[in-house]
Amino acid sequence: MASRSQSTRARSPEAKRAREATILAAATRLATANGIRSVTLTNIATEVGMHKSAMLRYFETREEIFLRLAAAGWVEWSQAVRTQLADAAPGADDEGPASAAEGMGVGHEPRPHAVAALLAESLVARPLFCDLLAHTPMNLERNVSLESVRAFKLTAIAEVTAVGEALRQVVTLSPAQAGNVVATATSMAGALWQMAAPGTELRRLYESDPDLAHAVVDVAPRLTDILGGLLRGYGAGG
Repeated sequence: MASRSQSTRARSPEAKRAREATILAAATRLATANGIRSVTLTNIATEVGMHKSAMLRYFETREEIFLRLAAAGWVEWSQAVRTQLADAAPGADDEGPASAAEGMGVGHEPRPHAVAALLAESLVARPLFCDLLAHTPMNLERNVSLESVRAFKLTAIAEVTAVGEALRQVVTLSPAQAGNVVATATSMAGALWQMAAPGTELRRLYESDPDLAHAVVDVAPRLTDILGGLLRGYGAGG
């Protein structure tokens, strides 16, 4: 049962932000455990200890909650991957942190496979972000206000640009090519994550039936291969 503090409307801006953070944290827990597809507004309200109608004072729809989480996911992933890329950039300190991708050396331009692996592994390490990447264009942008969509898009575009610039410090790419690499990495991560169906009955079926072996998707190596091919193609001047 909700406490009095939970059921009372947050009146100050600080209290409103704190309540929103509580709701976002509850949605994160539920989506991480069960997948975004299965989480309803009622589920989130119950997790927080609020009535669903009270939740609507803070978020207009379930989709707005997850769109806000998607924006936060873009910022967190961008910051993390840009740090990894900076460590691998030509001229980086040899005593700096080791790269997450094998073969990502310092002091020279790394191999396309190493850059591809870094990007792929950084995404696969964030299961909820991969899930959000798939659901964002399918439904999260479709049941919210235009203001919410605009705020999300501005955040995502800024982070795509930032990661693209970091990529260009590591490999030879034009701004458009770098943007294409980031777009391919994130869109394919979302699609492959859904195809992999981790933790579901579908995945267990794929793994237990030899006739369905082709349906078993291992996201990190598949995404690494796709991105490596794209980077090699750009490097060849195609």
